[in-house]
Amino acid sequence: MEKTAAPLPARRVTPLRNAPFRRFVTASLISATGSAMAPLALAYSVIEQGGGAGALGVVLATNSVPTIVFLLVGGVLADRVSRSRLLFLGNLLAAAAQGALAVTVATGHATTTSIAVCGFLSGTALAFTVPATQGAVAQIVPAEQLQQANALLRLPSNAVKVLGPAVGGVVVAFSGPAWALAWDALTFAVAAFLLLGLRLNAPVTAGSALGDLRKGWAGFWSRTYTASGTVLVAAWLAGFQLLGPVVAAERYAGARDWGLVAGAFSAGLLAGAVVCLRWRPYRLMVVAVAAGAPLAAPLLVMGWGLPLPWLLLAALLAGIGLDVAIVTWTTAFQQHVPQGELGRMSAFNSVGERLAIPLGYLLTALATGVWEDRTVLVACAGLIVAATVLNLCVRDLYRVNATRD
Repeated sequence: MEKTAAPLPARRVTPLRNAPFRRFVTASLISATGSAMAPLALAYSVIEQGGGAGALGVVLATNSVPTIVFLLVGGVLADRVSRSRLLFLGNLLAAAAQGALAVTVATGHATTTSIAVCGFLSGTALAFTVPATQGAVAQIVPAEQLQQANALLRLPSNAVKVLGPAVGGVVVAFSGPAWALAWDALTFAVAAFLLLGLRLNAPVTAGSALGDLRKGWAGFWSRTYTASGTVLVAAWLAGFQLLGPVVAAERYAGARDWGLVAGAFSAGLLAGAVVCLRWRPYRLMVVAVAAGAPLAAPLLVMGWGLPLPWLLLAALLAGIGLDVAIVTWTTAFQQHVPQGELGRMSAFNSVGERLAIPLGYLLTALATGVWEDRTVLVACAGLIVAATVLNLCVRDLYRVNATRD
């Protein structure tokens, strides 16, 4: 009797076979190359016109404040109009703002006020593109491919974060900040026209914009585990970004060692994206919450005064955990939040996380006036662990699972 050959296993379909997704990834990568250089170029634009820390603080504030103020408006619009058109207009506004800034810097007419105005426009543009992005990906890619799609989006952007600042430093050093800003403007413009070509339909909505906002808040509030991101972001940035360089200067070899730590963390982000390309966990929200716990590791290492090799290992693990958390959380968000609410939910979540940053910095600054830096670092690590454990006790967390093929 003739034997029948066993059927070959089905080949997993990659999102890269999807032409609109390839367009989206290309636009994201091109834009990221400019955005990675922009902070350094912006700082030296302020310095070149005679500004100091105070002037730079004003510029950074005028960039971040409008993002927070207009995020909820952007979230409502992302659920009412075509997300590809909204992304096009947001990127075009950012291109115009960065282009105008590049011209003023190149011609020597830049002032703190003019730089701040351009920063205000860039921050406003970001408020409209952030809520539209997650909804756009969910419209382009089938639900069962969303995790891989999110990992593919993170992989090149993480690589650019590693290389971009170094390239930007060379450009600024040899050609001046205007050229880096001009490149940022060009990448926004190219991304804008690539995203317009997606031609996504507007989500079907009915009712008033204010009613949509109330419904979005109700949906956000009902998902109590989203609050973990606010606490985690505040504790992590306060410990790592604010106190990390200070402790490195006091107990390690200063900027040299802190550069190695930042490099290890960036390498971890890259590795985390690779992990998410291969591993597709079923309990998405459980993994997303648990993967944030390693962020406590580098804070504990610095707080306990352990040697540099331990700190490098801890930073690597933190980077891996953070990227796994971001990819799995984003995937759960896109798969389980209704398509017509993604913009508003994304906006509320982003507002919470962005407000946590200055609050975390302020509380940490006050705490260091009372306790030693190492004690505050251990306290920040404790907050991260506590937020993780408490959220793992939320029963609803175990009901948010991955959509399978």
